[in-house]
Amino acid sequence: MPKFIINLPLSLYVHIPWCVRKCPYCDFNSHENKGALPEDLYVDALLDDIDSRIDLIQKRPIISIFFGGGTPSLFSARAIGRILDGISKRLDLAHDIEITLEANPGTIDQENFKGYCTAGINRLSLGIQSMQDEKLKVLGRIHDRAHAMRAIEIAKTAGFNNFNLDIMFGLPNQSIEDALHDIETALSFEPTHFSWYQLTIEPNTLFYHQTPVLPVDDLIWDMQQAGQEKIKEAGFQQYEVSAYAQPQKECRHNRNYWEFGDYLGIGAGAHSKITLPDSVTRFSQARNPKDYLNAETRRKQNHKTIADNDLIFEFMLNALRLTQGIPLKLFQERCGIPAEQIKPIIQDAKKRGLLLNDPNQLMPSETGKKFLNDLTAMFLL
Repeated sequence: MPKFIINLPLSLYVHIPWCVRKCPYCDFNSHENKGALPEDLYVDALLDDIDSRIDLIQKRPIISIFFGGGTPSLFSARAIGRILDGISKRLDLAHDIEITLEANPGTIDQENFKGYCTAGINRLSLGIQSMQDEKLKVLGRIHDRAHAMRAIEIAKTAGFNNFNLDIMFGLPNQSIEDALHDIETALSFEPTHFSWYQLTIEPNTLFYHQTPVLPVDDLIWDMQQAGQEKIKEAGFQQYEVSAYAQPQKECRHNRNYWEFGDYLGIGAGAHSKITLPDSVTRFSQARNPKDYLNAETRRKQNHKTIADNDLIFEFMLNALRLTQGIPLKLFQERCGIPAEQIKPIIQDAKKRGLLLNDPNQLMPSETGKKFLNDLTAMFLL
């Protein structure tokens, strides 16, 4: 009898690895573009990537597609259309599929965005980060405030009525007033989704080696509290640590990650999590675009079966980010491990006031949300 339920929701992630310039805080697999983009070669490689792994997903329908990067909006509408056409010929797509494309305000072209809409993109995510020129300059962004505002208007004019805006807080020399100004300006454009997250210093970034002076922790906490109240006043519901949405506009793709669903990742450096009858396996692709474009290298993917202890921690690392938590029964369904095995940890977390005392739901308390790292660390076995 299979250990795992293998018909989990399945998403598709498409990685476009190039960008105009590497931001000093970015630890994603992105590479500065130096010359003409090999669009056609890369599209061919992406579709071959699907062909080589199509048996893994056992004809499950795709509930969402997400183009991330890098900067996917560097690709033409024609190339994005070719990718989506190739996907639809190879995979079953849910009738109400969500298809998101990330875009940099400094790379927006009105005709291209109309083309994205025509090609089938039905959700846009704009990496604004700040609405203040001095903050954008410190962050190494290629756009300024005027570019950001124009980009949002172009997206709306092109037909995107479902779009997300990314804004960061905890920036160098940022005050609470600065953060609230960014929120108010961004929300004045009436996005359906809002991502508001703290700048963190990650290894292998320029900021890690040349760390700017950031606001002190107490100020960041006050900034977060004030910002969350401002976002709530605008009618947005917080459903994850850094994600806020209008009713019925949560990001389906990211929600599938947090609920520990499956995903197939294609593209340079892309990762996949696929549930098989007797295991949960992670796959990863060659990070360098040149290696990925080489068919022999591309087909030699790294893969690793996730051990039970790692499954427990990874599940909690994702699921406990959701503000309303997750049904306890989902743990057993998606990890193949009896819930009884983690009951002592759950009881301990409840005694410490980090989880609410609900027998059927794993839900962080207000204290648990504040000390989320401590809560998830309890499941590190």
